[in-house]
Amino acid sequence: MSGIDKANIVRDAATIVLIRDAGTDRPRVLMGQRGANAAFMPNKFVFPGGAVDEDDARVPVHEAREEPDFSRLAEQARPELAQALLAAAIRELWEESGQILGVPGGWDDEVPADWRGFAETGHLPSAAGLSFIFRAITPPGRPRRFDARFFLADAAQLASDPDDFSRASEELGHLHWVALGDLKRLDLPFITQVVLSETAARLPDLGPPETVPFFRNDDEELHFHRLGGRGPLG
Repeated sequence: MSGIDKANIVRDAATIVLIRDAGTDRPRVLMGQRGANAAFMPNKFVFPGGAVDEDDARVPVHEAREEPDFSRLAEQARPELAQALLAAAIRELWEESGQILGVPGGWDDEVPADWRGFAETGHLPSAAGLSFIFRAITPPGRPRRFDARFFLADAAQLASDPDDFSRASEELGHLHWVALGDLKRLDLPFITQVVLSETAARLPDLGPPETVPFFRNDDEELHFHRLGGRGPLG
């Protein structure tokens, strides 16, 4: 990495916005708090998510090629990245919360190391019900930068107990379901607030939006685009 500014390396990432009771007057979202010593967004409350791993591209994902999401994920990105992003979102949800988005089944091939815990539950990852709703690149100058895709999912799709976080890693603390109306009391990153605002405005609809907002911070200015329909805005 000699001669490369590590702070400006942008890693692909995936995040899941998991909603419970979407059709009621008190919908809730799963949130957790990053540690005080975390290099990226310390102490902030965030959705489960993280960077795409190399092995994610080798993982079989049930219903990964659903449209329009699969094509939108390939826009302004490597086409082969789409399935890896879906896999990463499901893996990160599992690692950080112990929750399973999957279907019963065994793995035909060797299970990558980061997926062994998930595989031991007797499930294959499933993208059924996942909706690609937002994309944002971390602004320059931050200690870590990500090209993050946000996926919306109904907690009813879980193959696990939504109140059981016993299998979660220690990466996120204070995992709990927060009513959307109570989120103002939490310390949230700006982009998390934007995504939550977009989500709240669409409830109870959890399907893919007409177009996907894309905040591009790939230089010194913010560019706002929409994927899957219209061209650049602003």
